[in-house]
Amino acid sequence: MNESKLNHDHPSKMEARYINEVKKMTPQQRYEKLMAIIQLSYILKKAKQKSI
Repeated sequence: MNESKLNHDHPSKMEARYINEVKKMTPQQRYEKLMAIIQLSYILKKAKQKSI
């Protein structure tokens, strides 16, 4: 598969690449990625509330 250097590609190709990346991760890496997403979401939610 020809990998693009930028994150711009057809959505189906982007999805396939993302699925392959996740399959290569260990359960610990998946957990850490999930926790990072949750933390970022929480920070953004709190920042939005403070700015109102």
